[in-house]
Amino acid sequence: MLLNKSLQLPLRIARRKKGKARTQFAALPWRLQGGTVQICLITSRGSGRWILPKGWPINRQTPAEAAATEAREEAGLIGTPDDRCLGVYSYVKRGDRSRTPHLAMVYGIEVTQVLQDWDERRQRRRKWFSLAEAAARVDEPELRHIITGFDPLAETRRLG
Repeated sequence: MLLNKSLQLPLRIARRKKGKARTQFAALPWRLQGGTVQICLITSRGSGRWILPKGWPINRQTPAEAAATEAREEAGLIGTPDDRCLGVYSYVKRGDRSRTPHLAMVYGIEVTQVLQDWDERRQRRRKWFSLAEAAARVDEPELRHIITGFDPLAETRRLG
């Protein structure tokens, strides 16, 4: 996969106003296994649903770098982030009485190392799925669409 390292600049975080939509950066961790693309999902801490690692913007990191940080902290996955946003999905955090909408921008992370011990190992499960299986496990329709349309090898095939 060809990476364009110059598309994003690190963020400077401004305080948000209460009640406004919140933005997070999500990692779509992937690897090739026997020539097939696999996606790693993790469980949420509360309900145990299958989700992507995601988190808030991090000062002085690009959105893709922040997504890679979340993949390491929440799933124990280290990899190469791609600066191109794959898509955006919306959701409301379960148990959030204010019903504040959240928008998650998704960035592909080609996984190069899977850690056996990581920050949230005791709080979450992680599992590798095929693209179709991963799409079937997530709740958000927009995220399903992003996963089913994900093809990290398309550019390589186009150029080759």
